Amino acid sequence: MSDTESDGRGDRGLTTHAIRLGEVELALLRPRDPEALIDEDAFEQDEFLPYWAELWPSALALARALPVGLTGQTVVEVGCGLGIPSLIAAARGAEVTAIDWAAPAIELLRENAARNGLMVKAQVADWRTFEGTFDVAIAADVLYERRNVEPLLELLPKLAPTVILAEPGRPAGNEFLRRGRGLWAIEEIADRVWRLTPHSGVQ
Repeated sequence: MSDTESDGRGDRGLTTHAIRLGEVELALLRPRDPEALIDEDAFEQDEFLPYWAELWPSALALARALPVGLTGQTVVEVGCGLGIPSLIAAARGAEVTAIDWAAPAIELLRENAARNGLMVKAQVADWRTFEGTFDVAIAADVLYERRNVEPLLELLPKLAPTVILAEPGRPAGNEFLRRGRGLWAIEEIADRVWRLTPHSGVQ
């Protein structure tokens, strides 16, 4: 496995990375220098930063905490970034949709899914307006800003009855969990990984 990737037209700025999570081993391409992807024009338009390009600890924690038996389940990852949880869910038999508003993230996830022989429906979408119905919704470290709290509280109950959320303890994440207890029964299933399910008797 090489340290860099080239497409024949020069260095793509990608590095290869091997990850083993439980019984699954992934060979991934990821940006070698995420800071080099910062686009000042995109930031001015919607405070867009290339968060997707980082290998976040919460994404790994979420991937580790996913159930082993997902065969036949439909799963959506919101704000997928590099999409490691999506890849693990697909490897464990789920039918996976992954969304992110960063087109390069989706392009790279499609490539990584193909490299690992996995099926992931990866699509560019703004989760604030995304619609769909799934068995499980998953997300890792999407509450880095307070402006994300309200849209996620509105979105996630519509997407799936069960949510698995990895959140490293940011102020916005704590606010989401506090307010979310009115919507879900919330259980910490791993360190800073939470499973959100309907309250008993609520469908």
